[in-house]
Amino acid sequence: MRILIVEDDALTAEALKTLFTDQNYAVELTADGHTAADLVEAFEYDLILSDVMLPGLDGVSLCRQLRSQGHRTPILLLTGKDNGHDKAVGLDAGADDYVVKPFDPEELAARVRALLRRGEQTILPILEWEAVRLDPKACEVRYNDSLLQLTPKEYGLLELLMRNNRRVFSCGMVLEHLWAYEDIPGEDAVRTHIKGLRQKLKAAGAPTDLIETVYGIGYRLKPLADLAKSQTVPVAETPVHQQTLNAIADIWVKFQPRVSKQVGVLEEAATALDHGSLNPQLHQKARQEAHTLAGGLGTFGLPEGSRVARNIERLLKADTALTKTQVLQLQQDVAALRQEVDCADHHPQVAPMKSDEQSVVLIVDCDLISLKSLTNEAQQRQIRCQTATSITLARDQIQRQHPSLVLYEPAAAESEAQSSAFLLTLSQQSPPVPVLIFTSEESFSDRITAARLGGQAYLSKSLPTEQVWDRVEHTLQSAGLIEAQVMIVDDDPKILEAVAALLKPWGLAVTTLKDPSQFWETLTACSPDLLVLDVEMPQISGVDLCKVVRNDPQWEQLPIIFLTAHTEPETVNQVYVVGADDFVSKPIVGPELVVRILNRLERSRLQQQISETDPVTQVLNRKESIQTLENLLNEVKHQPLCLIMLEVERIQQINDCFGFETGDQILKHVTQCILQSKAAGDVVVRKSGTHFVVGLRGLTKTEGRQWFHALMTLIDHRTFNAPDHTPLQITCSAGIAQYPDHAQYPDQGTELQRLFCIAETAKARGWGQVHSVQPLTTTKGG
Repeated sequence: MRILIVEDDALTAEALKTLFTDQNYAVELTADGHTAADLVEAFEYDLILSDVMLPGLDGVSLCRQLRSQGHRTPILLLTGKDNGHDKAVGLDAGADDYVVKPFDPEELAARVRALLRRGEQTILPILEWEAVRLDPKACEVRYNDSLLQLTPKEYGLLELLMRNNRRVFSCGMVLEHLWAYEDIPGEDAVRTHIKGLRQKLKAAGAPTDLIETVYGIGYRLKPLADLAKSQTVPVAETPVHQQTLNAIADIWVKFQPRVSKQVGVLEEAATALDHGSLNPQLHQKARQEAHTLAGGLGTFGLPEGSRVARNIERLLKADTALTKTQVLQLQQDVAALRQEVDCADHHPQVAPMKSDEQSVVLIVDCDLISLKSLTNEAQQRQIRCQTATSITLARDQIQRQHPSLVLYEPAAAESEAQSSAFLLTLSQQSPPVPVLIFTSEESFSDRITAARLGGQAYLSKSLPTEQVWDRVEHTLQSAGLIEAQVMIVDDDPKILEAVAALLKPWGLAVTTLKDPSQFWETLTACSPDLLVLDVEMPQISGVDLCKVVRNDPQWEQLPIIFLTAHTEPETVNQVYVVGADDFVSKPIVGPELVVRILNRLERSRLQQQISETDPVTQVLNRKESIQTLENLLNEVKHQPLCLIMLEVERIQQINDCFGFETGDQILKHVTQCILQSKAAGDVVVRKSGTHFVVGLRGLTKTEGRQWFHALMTLIDHRTFNAPDHTPLQITCSAGIAQYPDHAQYPDQGTELQRLFCIAETAKARGWGQVHSVQPLTTTKGG
């Protein structure tokens, strides 16, 4: 666990650091609130422990700022003031707990553990993997009955892997989780601790590969199913891995004659050098072929060939004439390269280590007849499934194994509250678990309830079992794909095909380009989510292409990764100066390239989501609303679409009387209720400060009114209290429009503009609005 301590008193800060370091936490210190805010933006923390009285940005303001930006990290405030008002101010700012100085170290540590447990409700007190049992309370690890004597870092490393047993951690990720920023060592430290941890596990009787090395990526706990298998089956024989190996081998067979001709050019140049007749054209061509071979051969399992080709390239790039000794060295290197290429009769050993772990579907249903029918069909389709007849049993199954999908009958829950808590748990899993609602209730109100519960689809029990599993398989396939477009520019065609073969098993669409002169036309045609550029190409370099992209407003934010056979500081600095996001050295290590591309795509998506999302309510902001709603109109075509303009009333008055925090909490509550009530495919937009637009596909105007009244009932379940304990209920006004509906405003611009006009007019006339009698205590709208 990683803790950020914000404390300007050096003595107290060191005491806190010692306290939590001794309990195996990674601790970072900072003395002011502004620096703390910057650190939270840059790094992930499991808990923030902050003094209230800080220079610059005080602890309460820091807390308020982080909460307004959407950060949910637990925050514990420390203060020397022991009065109720100060505690209330801190808690209202978003703090999770409040401790008064001087504090008792044992109590403070217990409060920290409680906050960390609260943020991880789905994690068992005792972590288990194979026969390993880790007790976070006692900081003990046992294998069977043997107690392991681990160092604090070994313990932290094992806990990190066990709490995230489906993830692969690179050395860099381990360093970020287990070391404070100013104390981060080199990656060799991680490898040393991995080695020590493996030795202690092995001495206690654990399998030697319990902690698995994923080549080129990092470390993870080996899946239990793989541990149970015979160790005579190597990882490279998994279907996905073997498929990629075969693709790489086929590319090598296809391009081996071309590689032989490239070596022939080098042989011709070496002979010309020996006779003193190497002309500039042949010299330049030989340099280019040596560069291409240096970057490509290692990708196909010929690392020695890449090394020799790089030596040849270095000799050919010399600014002065070669000496007799250097000419002889070049001839020997060319001969060695020819032998390496001609003897290459093996399959290249590169491929992404993608898990082929079979999907597991959890069926939660108290109807035993239905369960039997579903499991019989699953067996015929060779789909692994688990069953549970209650929420309690379902939670036990999830704790034992993370399901890929849950087929859920709400009748299995004892109450709607239990259903909501269960589905919230599924949505907070990493990754979130898709849920398909499977029920015999088919009324409109039941569909609304299913949507509120977070179901991605509503399946009736009257459907044939085959159709139910068709939808399950479709959802599993959709969840497993990464929908992104990658464009690769490299003058070496075998590199283009190899990289495409590496990326396609991960669900990435790949566009390749050999001729950089066609770059702009290809870029605008395929609209990639990420660009991969070779640094050195004839006529137009990757550096030039990167400059062109960064100079265009439409593409200036496009993630760019460079491929280069040159790793000297000058080249690396050059690509970063022109705007590169990352670079990968040639020869390409398949898993490294895959991980870097996937990580960059994920980061790009997150940045895009932040730019498109309102920071308070976490729904689409006004900037993105028009295009999103236009897309929704195009999707529904001739089906009905209900558009509701909704305003939360008196927010400005509440802000003036009780502060912006109270107003923001009300807006967040309304948003959460809307999101619970909408179905998959519906659109929610925060149009302005207190105005929302909700697009409901498939609903008529009458059904839209029913939806609004159900929404207000849901909103009305919670009563807010202002800081002075004044009760604040929520009033909303709304207007509704239906598409297609040309009866009104036939000439008011686009379809979307007409819908806005109809809804605004209906709202102004008072549909869906009830005025309260008291100034601030109101009743529901509708």
